[in-house]
Amino acid sequence: MKLQSNALLFLLTILLFVNSACAETGESDLPKPPATPKMRVETVAENLEVVWSIVFAPDGRAFFTERPGRVRVIEDGKLREKPLFVVADVELQSETGLMGMTLHPNFAENHFVYLAYVYEKNADKFVRVARYKENGETLTEAKTIIENISAAKYHAGTRLGFSPTDGKLYVTTGDATEQKLAQNLASLNGKTLRLNDDGTVPNDNPFVGQKDARPEIWTYGHRNAQGLAWQPETNQMFQTEHGPSIIDGVSLFKRTGGDEVNVVERGKNYGWARISHETRRDGMETPIIQFSPAVAPASAMFYRGSLFPEFKNNFFFGALKGEAINRLILDGKRVVAEERLFSKTYGRIREIAEAPDGSIYFSTSNRDGRGNAAKNDDRILRIVPATDEKTSLR
Repeated sequence: MKLQSNALLFLLTILLFVNSACAETGESDLPKPPATPKMRVETVAENLEVVWSIVFAPDGRAFFTERPGRVRVIEDGKLREKPLFVVADVELQSETGLMGMTLHPNFAENHFVYLAYVYEKNADKFVRVARYKENGETLTEAKTIIENISAAKYHAGTRLGFSPTDGKLYVTTGDATEQKLAQNLASLNGKTLRLNDDGTVPNDNPFVGQKDARPEIWTYGHRNAQGLAWQPETNQMFQTEHGPSIIDGVSLFKRTGGDEVNVVERGKNYGWARISHETRRDGMETPIIQFSPAVAPASAMFYRGSLFPEFKNNFFFGALKGEAINRLILDGKRVVAEERLFSKTYGRIREIAEAPDGSIYFSTSNRDGRGNAAKNDDRILRIVPATDEKTSLR
């Protein structure tokens, strides 16, 4: 019996080694895309600190957030020396700080900027989403959109975005390391929230009028979604979400990885913490693709431009642990091909955003306490077409 046990242990060890070896390659079972354009990467700004969100104004300016609380501006291709704004009451610890940002769909007329950040109240941490008015020099007229969303040093969310179809503000929230909150409709944690632009609740939200349910909730059962984008052909909402880890008390031998891409739809339950990976359960949604080992998806973008025709309508996200930009080719909700760009070239990649000219901006996150920072990290970089083979990078 002891001999059999030893043999079984040996076999499991070999299997774990093989799986780990395969995992280290970072390769996917999906086919590669039929075409990848020749690209060149340019540095736009450097010596930054954990760039979390990048958005573009109609006039071409790029606004971005740094986790310590700074909102900064790139104008005419150059970084303004001084921040546009500094959030005074931001609470910075591990994954907390200034996070998501979005501009109002009518920004050209109203100049409204929305920020999500963690603050402290009575020694507890919370997330607040606030609206400001940009006047070219700073942000003014602060208005709270929603607050008192429980936060912790991990899993604080928070990605913001306006839907191109209904014009509503969507907010992703983390479970604040309390798994049970994601399934609790009386809590705002582990959810996607849907709000009017002034913070009021739309009367057609799925849980309006339901006892013991917060009316702001659009979907629930999320662990920590940090990517949010709408598919051009269908206007369906896609999210990227971090899978289970040691933080959750989950044995990595049993469930490693499990990072997700989900199609997020009204009133649905995305399973955390009752299911993960490709497991299924009645009334809960399984992701359209999951990543094991973990790649730590931190953003989301559909490419709409014409500068890279090969990328048209492809889905992209920055991978922190994966240290790459992941590209997915979709047929509706179905993933048909995958590619990892710039793998292990720039370290941890967080945000990715399309500029008005069709170039693609992305940020490194090597100063977040989990990376190996180069002397000029963190950086915002820009992907443009390569003019010849010598300058091509993939």
